[in-house]
Amino acid sequence: MEPRDMSVMDHIVELRRRIIIVVVFFTLALIAGFFLAKPIIMYLQNAPTAADLPMNAFKMTDPIRIYMTFAFASALIIIFPVILYQVWAFIRPGLHENEQKATLGYIPLAFLLFLTGISFAYFILFPFIIQFMGNLAEQLGITEQYGINEYFTFLFQITLPFGILFQLPVVVMFLTRLGLVTPGFLSSIRKVAYFVLLVIAGFITPPELISHLMVTGPLLLLYEFSIWVSHLTYRKVKKAQKLAEEEQGNV
Repeated sequence: MEPRDMSVMDHIVELRRRIIIVVVFFTLALIAGFFLAKPIIMYLQNAPTAADLPMNAFKMTDPIRIYMTFAFASALIIIFPVILYQVWAFIRPGLHENEQKATLGYIPLAFLLFLTGISFAYFILFPFIIQFMGNLAEQLGITEQYGINEYFTFLFQITLPFGILFQLPVVVMFLTRLGLVTPGFLSSIRKVAYFVLLVIAGFITPPELISHLMVTGPLLLLYEFSIWVSHLTYRKVKKAQKLAEEEQGNV
């Protein structure tokens, strides 16, 4: 069936099929997540960032909550490429053949950027915030006693959003490929984009200026990198269109 011949019900059925596939893969990944959760938690507890922090369980349900959170998070990370592929497969009928091949190649890049964002937040940003908070507590004469649930919840609040935000270049590349955005448009809304990124950074980080700047800086650089990526993609699209027009003219 051609994409233009698909009814609303056909699209709903197709979406339902894609969701079922994701759920099946998530269930399988969740089983693996139950085995991965314990070694990951033990590794993070013994990491230099947490080694000197006294962590406690203030509720009886904290251990199981942390265990389940890591199992779910591990499963989501494992099936992230599957989710991206199912999204691509759902919109594929509306793409031209050359667009289908080009956008399919974005999936490995998106997954790599996702891992890069998480790594940046964990290995660079998170240790700085923990050190800053520890120094501040010491200066104020505060004895640190952290709940393990609060510690790992804060860790997820810092790392996972960066994994999502690092998808910006791929999203811009994809939208530029489809002709929905242009480098000129991204440059024209730079001030608005900067403001939005400042707000996002404020939600991610504690209410403290240095941490806020450490998050905002990479996000602004990421937006500028996305504009550059859009320029490259836009030129390729225009070149391909020009070649196609010349071939049609020679026929």
